[in-house]
Parts: sequence; structure tokens; C-alpha cells
Amino acid sequence: MEFNGITLVTGAAGFMGSHLVEYLAKKGVRVRATARPRKDTSFFDRLGVEYVAADVTRPETLPPLFEGGVDRVFHLGAICNFSTPYESLCATNVQGVELITGLALKNGVKRYIHVGSTSVYGYYTGTPFTEDSERNPRDSYGRSKRDGEDVVWRRIKEGLPAIITRPCTVYGPRCNDGAGKAFSRPSSISAIPGNGTQLLSNVRAEDVAAAVDHLSYLDAATGQAYNLAEDTHPALEEALIMASEAFGSKPPALHLPLWLVKAVARIDGVVSARKGRIPDLELDAVKYLYEDYIVDNSKLKSTGYRMIYPDFRKSMEQMGEWYRAQVTLGKPA
Repeated sequence: MEFNGITLVTGAAGFMGSHLVEYLAKKGVRVRATARPRKDTSFFDRLGVEYVAADVTRPETLPPLFEGGVDRVFHLGAICNFSTPYESLCATNVQGVELITGLALKNGVKRYIHVGSTSVYGYYTGTPFTEDSERNPRDSYGRSKRDGEDVVWRRIKEGLPAIITRPCTVYGPRCNDGAGKAFSRPSSISAIPGNGTQLLSNVRAEDVAAAVDHLSYLDAATGQAYNLAEDTHPALEEALIMASEAFGSKPPALHLPLWLVKAVARIDGVVSARKGRIPDLELDAVKYLYEDYIVDNSKLKSTGYRMIYPDFRKSMEQMGEWYRAQVTLGKPA
């Protein structure tokens, strides 16, 4: 497949979206970035990328996104946290998908790539998650991502050439939200949840960007789902220590029982709700720490994709170098 028209990236102002826009712009792709209206568009201006404001919860703002010949869509526009109730998530993560896919189908795009989440699988049941694993989400966020996926599966039956991707915990430069922030910048985490032996699956934002672009060119990938994850699965304690070494912060040494971590998260959630913010420690996220969480990436690799950062340890070493360079330049990390 070749794409000669405009590539539309929704959620372009977010963490993963900004990495994808940057990746495509460096390849010389004609990108149209979109997110909710914002005053500061300097990031897109520096890349020479067109920015068109729109809101997936406001249908009247969306048709202009497809003007001028859009032939590829990467949909990353979503609310990504474990604290927002389903009713609020649904407007963006489900109904927004309905609107974007409908317009993509109507405008005859050559490829629609949906960036979802491995949260659709729910809690770990002892076997690495593959794309054929049962989807059994156990929280509002996971249910909203499953229901958004179901919209895409239906659109595929209607003729939309779509691909579904499921990143696990995403980390990397500019990450300030979600579980991935613990591996993206200095952290105030001073204790290890539980025994610390829980195995993790993570993926760098740069690999998410490169992988979804890679998949978009493959005709055989249409109508398929793909997990996005690194090759390695560090234990939680090991990962937190590596992160502290990378960013020069004090490594956590104390272990806190998970029942206590949950209690703290519950209190933090109540306080944060009153202040109108997302808590740093989300209760539903803590529930994933009771077991391992291993995501199988073999289907992605079978397409010929080679991970940029396959190994978590080496990736964290590079993150440390990046962070120190930012500090030297006086730039925010």
C-alpha cells in the first residue's frame, strides 16, 4: 500500500500522538494533526505539520479533518486513565470512534489504524496475552476501549480497511501521565508495591509510532489486531530500581503490602476527585499489580517489524542519557 495523500493523526497533542506525528514528519509524510482546540501549536509548527482543531465529542467539528484527500487515519484520540467513569469515557472512547470511523468509511480512506490498549484483556490469568486471548476488561477504562474496538470490528465488516493495535504500558520522553510515567522521568515512588516480583510488559512510545506506521502498509494486516510490547518483562522492583538509576533518584527499598497500597490509592482518589484532577496512584491500576502482566508481541514481529527498543534495561539507559541531555539544555523533561 502507498499513501500519497494526507495522513490524519487524532489525539496528536497527547503523549503517544505527539511521538507519531514527530515520526511521520521526519519521514516526510504530509501530516494533518488534530486534537481539541489549543493556543500553543508550536510543537506542530516546528515540525511543519498542519494542525486542525477538532473534538471527537462534537460531530460538527470533524468533517473538515477529511478535506483535501485524506487516505490514512491513525486514531489515538482517547481518554486514558482509570479514574474517569464509563459514562464520561464513552463519549470519547466509544462514540468518538463511531464518528471517526464513519467519516473514514464515507471518505474512502485506504487505511484506518486504531490505537487501543491491552487493558481490553483484563487481569492476568497466568498465560501471556495474545491477540486471540479473551477480552475481559475489569474496569471502566478497559470496557471503554473494548467497546471502541467493537465499533472498529463492525466497521471492518462494513468495508473499512482497518487495523487494531493494542499497546501495553507506554513510556518514553514527554510522558507525564499513566503508569508509564514511572519509567519516563524522576519519580517520587519511595516504596515497592507488594513483593516486587510481578513481571511487567512495557513499550516505548517511539516503537508504538514506528510499529503502527509499519503495519499500515501491510494489506495482510487489515482486519487484524496486534499487541505492541517489548521483548523483555522486567520484575516491578527491578524496573523501579533501573528507573531510579537512569534518572538519578533514590531507589525504593521499602516494600508495601498491596492491601495498604490499595488503601492509599482509595484515599488519593477521593482527595483528587475533590480537587478535580487524576490521582497519581489510581485504584484500578493497583489491581493489576497482584499478578504478572505479560503481553506476547510475536504476531507483530512476524510481520517483519524490528523493535527499536526491544530490551527494557537498555531502553532505560537511553532514557537516562536523554534526561541528562534535557537537564543540560535546561529543557523540561
